[in-house]
Formats: sequence, C-alpha cells, structure tokens
Amino acid sequence: YELPGRRKHKDNRKEKLIIVFCPTLTSPYYVLLLQGIEAVANEQGYGVFICNTQRDAGLEEKYLRMMQTMRPAGIIYTCNPHPDFQHQVEKIAKETPLVIISNKEKTTTVDAINQDNTVVGKMMARHLLDLGHRDVAFITPPLTRRQWQRSKRVNGFVKEFEKEGLRDHVIIKAADESIDSRIPRMDTEYSMGYQLTMELLQEGRQFTAIAGQNDMMAIGALDALHEAKVHVPKDVSVIGCDNIFYSGIRRIALTTIEHFVALKGRDACDIIIRKIGTKDSFFSDIQPTSLYNIEYSPRVIARKTTGYAKVEKKIKKQKTNKNK
Repeated sequence: YELPGRRKHKDNRKEKLIIVFCPTLTSPYYVLLLQGIEAVANEQGYGVFICNTQRDAGLEEKYLRMMQTMRPAGIIYTCNPHPDFQHQVEKIAKETPLVIISNKEKTTTVDAINQDNTVVGKMMARHLLDLGHRDVAFITPPLTRRQWQRSKRVNGFVKEFEKEGLRDHVIIKAADESIDSRIPRMDTEYSMGYQLTMELLQEGRQFTAIAGQNDMMAIGALDALHEAKVHVPKDVSVIGCDNIFYSGIRRIALTTIEHFVALKGRDACDIIIRKIGTKDSFFSDIQPTSLYNIEYSPRVIARKTTGYAKVEKKIKKQKTNKNK
C-alpha cells in the first residue's frame, strides 16, 4: 500500500542525480563552473555528485565504470575527457544525457559548451600589442598531450604576434610536466605563476608584459614582480584569463579575459534537464535527436595591471664647447 501522492517510479532516486566529472576542486575556475551547475540542479530538484578525477586517467576510468551501477539522470564533464576514454564517453552519451564543457573548437558527436582557446589567446595578445608591447612572456602549466587545450591558448597568442612579425619576441615559459602528476593544492596555479616569473627575472629575459594561462598564475606573477620591486604596469604589464572573483578585488585589479565560466555551468545543466525532459516525453523507441553546441564570445576586462609599454629612453651625451 502506498500513500496518495507518494507514488514514484522505483528508480526515481537515481533519475534525480547528475554526475559531474571534474579534474580538480582546488581551482577557482572549476569552483565557478560547479556553482553554475549546482544552481540549476537545485532549482530543478536534482542532486549533484562530483567525481574528482585529479587529472588521473586511472581514477577517471574507475568513475566511468561506476556509471553503469549509478545510472545517473545526466553526466557533465567540466573538461575534455582523457583521449583514451573519448570513445567510451561518446557511447555513454547515446544512452544518458551528457554534456562536455570543452576547450576544443567544435564537438560534433556530443552536446557541448565550447570555448575556442585560440581566440582567447589572440585576444590576450592583441590587448598587449595595442598597448605597444613587443617583448612578452607567456607563463603556463605543463603543455602535455592530456592538457592539449592549454597549447591552443598559447598558439593563439603566438600567432597574433606572428602577424606583426614578432614571433621571436614571445617567450613561452611552461612548468615541468611532473606537476600534472601531483595532486593539486589550493596554491598550485598561484605557485606556478610565481615560480615561472621568478625564473624569467633570474634569467634576465627581456619583456614588458606577462600573460598567464589563467588568473591564478597571473596573480602569482604579480607577487613575484612585487617582490622583485618591478612595478606593475609601469615596468611590466600582466594579463590573465577567466575573470575569477579574486581578479576583481580592488588591490589586485587584474586585466583578464571574461568567458562567462559560471554561465557555462548553468547552460550545461540546462541542456541535461532539457534532454531528460525530451526522453520522458516520448514513449516510443523513436526519439528526436538534437545536438547542442553553445559558445560564448569572450571579451577583455581591462583593469589596472596593463598599461602602455615602457619606452627605453636613450640619453645622448651632448658635448659642450666651453669658450675660454
């Protein structure tokens, strides 16, 4: 016997669960994404279960195996799946609503919120070029096969300088690959930015601007420059990417690229819930197929850490003839 109004599908608990694959919970970028996802999920009465893969292929594979028993209502990948599991993820997407918040240009087989990282890199470079910066450095986490989307941002940056005939004026400073094999800490990205900037200064490299792969790296660069008594932006300009909360704090006021991270999380969850609704609306085996592919246009948020490039003034010694 069931009480009136309490009749529910026997798998209802599982149907109300959305699984989120996340590479780290220490980065403000992923925290912003999760906030967007959870906001929509809570509004619609869904629970969110986070699988923190720690960028470990073994952990990701383990979580993917769990999907068979958990049978979630939907799955959101907050980054690209490991290349070894791409085919498996596409297979799951045929049975379960699945969205990838992706950094590749286009995803054709799975619903996606896309970000063209090449365009982001170009925008960072163009902002610095417009301010007269010719000698610049780009600091980044490891540029590995697994994290190939990082290279897209770097390549876009370099291409924009290349257009001006300044390819050789860009220093690419990447962290050691071993960093990606460690469990990330809250300060991992900040420390990378700090350390790489210190190395650039110690090596005596010439640059009037630093671009950070993300805001936390750029904030690390700001602290390294401050410690070395290099004035920002008078001596060196700094630009980041993501427009995280810390970047807007008045004392930091970091110039950055806004690409609407929290909205991406909301959109990903919206797509999942729409797909669930479509699935529930049709009782036949023939269901309409639709593929969502959303992309925002990023924009530069200019704050206090970028300014016109410092011009080296050459002082000519003038000989004066003294008449006696």
